[in-house]
Amino acid sequence: MNKKWLSMLLATSMVATMGMTVMAEEAETEAAPTAVTTVGPDDGTKFDLWSFVDVHNEYYAKMVESWNEQNPDKQIQVTFSTYPYSDMHNKLMMSLQAGSGAPDMCDVEIGQFPNYTGADCPLYALDDAMAPYAETMVQARMDVYKNEAGVQVGVPTHVGAAVMYWNAEIFEKYGLDYKSVKTWDDYTALGEQLKEASNGEVYLTSVDTGGCDWMTVAMAEFGEDWTGGPGGEVNVQLESVTKMMTMQQQWLNDGIAMISTDGHVDLEAGYANIAAGKIASFPKAMWFMSRFVNYMPEMEGKYDITTIPVFEEGQKCSVGIGGTGTVVTNQCEAPELAAEWLAWAKCSEEGQAHIWNDLGFDVCNTAFWSDEEFAYDESNVYNTFFRVKPYEVLNQLAEQDAIGTVYTTTVSPTLNDYMCTTTLNEVFEEGMDVEEALQEAQDYISFEVN
Repeated sequence: MNKKWLSMLLATSMVATMGMTVMAEEAETEAAPTAVTTVGPDDGTKFDLWSFVDVHNEYYAKMVESWNEQNPDKQIQVTFSTYPYSDMHNKLMMSLQAGSGAPDMCDVEIGQFPNYTGADCPLYALDDAMAPYAETMVQARMDVYKNEAGVQVGVPTHVGAAVMYWNAEIFEKYGLDYKSVKTWDDYTALGEQLKEASNGEVYLTSVDTGGCDWMTVAMAEFGEDWTGGPGGEVNVQLESVTKMMTMQQQWLNDGIAMISTDGHVDLEAGYANIAAGKIASFPKAMWFMSRFVNYMPEMEGKYDITTIPVFEEGQKCSVGIGGTGTVVTNQCEAPELAAEWLAWAKCSEEGQAHIWNDLGFDVCNTAFWSDEEFAYDESNVYNTFFRVKPYEVLNQLAEQDAIGTVYTTTVSPTLNDYMCTTTLNEVFEEGMDVEEALQEAQDYISFEVN
């Protein structure tokens, strides 16, 4: 367990000296769900499932109905509760520590996941339930939802594969070839061409000061991980991070990139910047496709998706970004059935179809990536919105074994917070030397987490 995190949580409680059971009761009072729905027959095995995303619970509800139709001898009834993000994770932690009040199943956001996977992991082992699907699941996504002992305790929702988004219309306007870009040197050269062709009116990209996706991509390319991975030591002074930040700083100095509006592209101001054609490309996870559909519908037909450039040819060119792992807790009275349903709901063809068609996520079960009906059906909005069908890109990544792993661990919250509030701003906004800024970050983060 992350005892430092837990102690801070307890310190903020109104009465820190009360027992864990009392705290769980307080959490019950303070953290009220925003929506509650029960699906399934009254004579079915009863479960509770918490999430912090309404549409996740809507999808799970469909999977309960379908399961019950297909399994008359294993009927289940699930009560779905949706909570605000922080309320749910705090309530889950306190209930697990108290030994009562936790749900049978729960969505856990990847940034929070390490808080539940320590030596006394309160989550049920899912290896047996996942066995029918494990061979074709993206291993990089499976690995991040294991506990410290290497036991699978979370079922992934999506790959979140990082890809490159290109405003093809802009490059066509100026007669520039983005499709030939293979390396970051190629990308930089394209930026110089775009600057000249557009008289500096269009930037090649924007550089984030409030998000670490660019650094995560760079680490995956070099096979590095600033968290140290499970049981490792934090180190932000990596070759990958240094090279990426140095390159981005040079882009800003040369006028081929701008600072991302409000810190990163995944905000309203970022969507407006993209839609206005102020930047021509950027790397982001596949789930960002839904941002185009929901917030930038006018960009339909204008954007293309490719793999991300690399520093050296042959490197991995993608990494899973973001994610939610769904768990079965040790307070579940029928964990084997819960695990069987959960694995089926999220990994079977039917479950994967809902994740792709309803949620717009790139699915983790590669068995369906090449399935014509599943992956390329034009009734799916993402297959017609962009100039390429997304699974064409995913299959390129699969063929090259190009999806790397960067872990989220107990040091991640401290590390990400300092990088996004201090280091990236010092380097990109203030022009601080990259190596000096990373040394400062290393000193601070090492002190905080040790």
